[in-house]
Amino acid sequence: MSQGLPAAGSVPPRSVGAPGNQSQPQVSPEDDDRKVRRREKNRVAAQRSRKKQTQKADKLHEEYECLEQENAVLRREIGKLTEELKHLSEALKEHEKMCPLLLCPMNFVPVLRPDPVAGCLPR
Repeated sequence: MSQGLPAAGSVPPRSVGAPGNQSQPQVSPEDDDRKVRRREKNRVAAQRSRKKQTQKADKLHEEYECLEQENAVLRREIGKLTEELKHLSEALKEHEKMCPLLLCPMNFVPVLRPDPVAGCLPR
């Protein structure tokens, strides 16, 4: 084997000053400082953006929790009002069976009675 030639199949080592490493131009210290300042400014802007995004998500989550609680309260109220309507409707039916005003033959003149529930609803 000869002294200066690499062995068959091996890759010769590249020196630091090899022509292939000269692809980037020399950077001046001013360019370096500008790059560092730009990166720092970008880092701060990214932090600010992430913080703002987190605050927005937190606010949305709080709003969601409040709406869930309000929804639960309203559902309970609907249930109570439905039960009350059922109870009052049954009481009215029982009352109509024995109401002297409804049992009097003179009161059989057809009169349109409005629906008691519809009269309470907003128009």
